[in-house]
Amino acid sequence: MKICRAKDYKELSRKAANLIRAQVVMKPDCILGLATGSSPVGTYEKLVEWYKKGDIDFSRVSTINLDEYRGLTPDNDQSYRYFMNIHLFDHVNIDKSRTSVPDGLEPDAEKACRDYDAIIEKSGGVDLQLLGLGHNGHIGFNEPSDEFPCGTHCVDLTPSTINANKRFFASEADVPRQAYTMGIRSIMLAKKIVVVVSGKDKAEILQKVVCGPITPQVPASVLQLHPDVTIVADEEALSCM
Repeated sequence: MKICRAKDYKELSRKAANLIRAQVVMKPDCILGLATGSSPVGTYEKLVEWYKKGDIDFSRVSTINLDEYRGLTPDNDQSYRYFMNIHLFDHVNIDKSRTSVPDGLEPDAEKACRDYDAIIEKSGGVDLQLLGLGHNGHIGFNEPSDEFPCGTHCVDLTPSTINANKRFFASEADVPRQAYTMGIRSIMLAKKIVVVVSGKDKAEILQKVVCGPITPQVPASVLQLHPDVTIVADEEALSCM
C-alpha cells in the first residue's frame, strides 16, 4: 500500500483526479471502476474541470460502477446512476452506452448479480478502481461479515451505513435497505486501486484498514493483499497513523 498525503479535501481530490487522468492518458480506452458517495465528488469535479480545459479525453473510456441501491430508478435523484450523470457523465465526452451501473430495478436479485458479473467479465478487467471507505470499513456495499463475498451480490445495509447515507434522503425511512454491489474478488482483480479518505471521522477505521489484521469484519483490510493500492488521504483521516 502507498499512502499519498494531502493537506485537505481539495488537495486530496486533485491528487486522486491526477491518478485517474494519468491512467486515461496512458490508456485512452481504459476501463475505470467508479465509486459514489461524498468522498469522490471533489475528484469528479476536478476531472470535469480538466476536461473543459482540454486536458483529458473520455471518448474511448468505459466505466463500471461499484453498486446501486435496489429499487431505485435511474432517474431517481438518489440513485447512483443519477449521481454519476450529474457529477461526471453529463459534463464530459463519455459514451454513456459504455457506462455500467447495476440494475436496481431488477427484482430477481440472483439475475441482477449474474448479469452484472457478466458485464464485468466481458469488459476484460478494470484498469483503475476508485474506492471510498465506509465508517465501518466497507468498500462498495461490502459490509462487515464472516467472509469476503466474491461476486456481485445483494446486501442488507447495516444501521451504520443507513445512518451515514440518510443525509442524502428526506428521512432515514427513505434510505433503501438493500443494494447490489460488486464483490471483493471483482474489486481485487482491478490492476490498480485508488482509495480516497477524508475527515477525522475516518481516521480510526483507516488505521485498522492499513495496520490491522486482514478480516472480513473490516472489509477494506483485504486491500493489504493487493499489489498496487494508493490511499489518498487528508491530514485528518491520517491522524491515527
